[in-house]
Amino acid sequence: MVRRVDRRPAAVVSFASMIHSVEWRGGAIVLLDQRLLPNQEVYRVYRDHRAVARAIRDMVVRGAPAVAAAAAMAIALAARGGRGTRRNFDNACNRFAPLATTAAHLPSAIERMRRAFAAIEDRAPDIVDEVLLQEALSIRDEYRLNNQLLAQYGESLLPRRGTILTHGNAGTLASCGYGSALGVVRAAREAGKRPSVLVAETRPCLEGARLTAWELKRDKIPVTVIADGMCGHFFQSGKIDAVVVGADRIAANGDTASKIGTYTIAVLAAHHGVPFYVASTLGSIDEGRATGDAIPLEQRPAHEVTRVLDDSIVPRGVKALHPAGDLTPGKLISAIITEHGVAKQPYKRSLARLLTRAASAANASHRSAGARSHRR
Repeated sequence: MVRRVDRRPAAVVSFASMIHSVEWRGGAIVLLDQRLLPNQEVYRVYRDHRAVARAIRDMVVRGAPAVAAAAAMAIALAARGGRGTRRNFDNACNRFAPLATTAAHLPSAIERMRRAFAAIEDRAPDIVDEVLLQEALSIRDEYRLNNQLLAQYGESLLPRRGTILTHGNAGTLASCGYGSALGVVRAAREAGKRPSVLVAETRPCLEGARLTAWELKRDKIPVTVIADGMCGHFFQSGKIDAVVVGADRIAANGDTASKIGTYTIAVLAAHHGVPFYVASTLGSIDEGRATGDAIPLEQRPAHEVTRVLDDSIVPRGVKALHPAGDLTPGKLISAIITEHGVAKQPYKRSLARLLTRAASAANASHRSAGARSHRR
């Protein structure tokens, strides 16, 4: 069945070999329309930053890193062709800022774009265009690289053989490449292990059933979809060896905001003695929030609960609630896997160490780049 969606983007094209959810091609942003998966693989072309903002709201693109990368590219797009005045640039940034309630990635990406613009706003328009585009592409590429790095740390935590439960979608689609939670599974497979994956369907938008299962099937990793309410049964049956999920934002004490339903699975995992791992880059860590109580949780439209695709499943007039995320206390998390290593309890101390390590590595990289530039 062909479903007509969002006619506002200028064009729709297909790239058979392209699997990334966010790309820059020919002066435009290309997004894989995640609403249509798994039945259709459609790439949409955007040449206006306002259309990209609508695409984020409508979940054409979803997943905290992918949203942040798309927004950064759209901000660069808004400034192109001599439109990079301070007012126009600020308007573009302000358009995207409200689109992130829970995840830390989008505010960080917008701040990076602001710093890049401030450094060159008085330069020629072509220089402004190039610098902003390169900053946006760097944001995307860093997500890809950091997910590959964290996956190498995470795969060592998985058994040689076993069944891994995941919830939501923390894979290529959400992270611009490789994935965080799914990256750990992919790295385990590449290391010669033989993981199979149970995927909770992830109501109400079915990211697990539609997106995660699609990615794993494409990678030829054994995958089985279960309804969210079945998770307890499979824990009780002893059929789950580990849980790996992604994160939107992590407080300094390890409390983690993630896809709604994650907390339920963490409680089940703790009760049954199954390790529960969070895989996420350090960009998800919000040092300014001591505990998860300070993390805002996004509320999405109720109609996403009352409908499945195009079909209403709730009697007319019945209300619904849709908190898009929930909070998993750090005490329920066995380890937090990052690109700079694995943090374990107490997280306030271990996460701070990893952040210090990352800052030291970044400073060393900047000094090295500066030395190379000086030699030239």
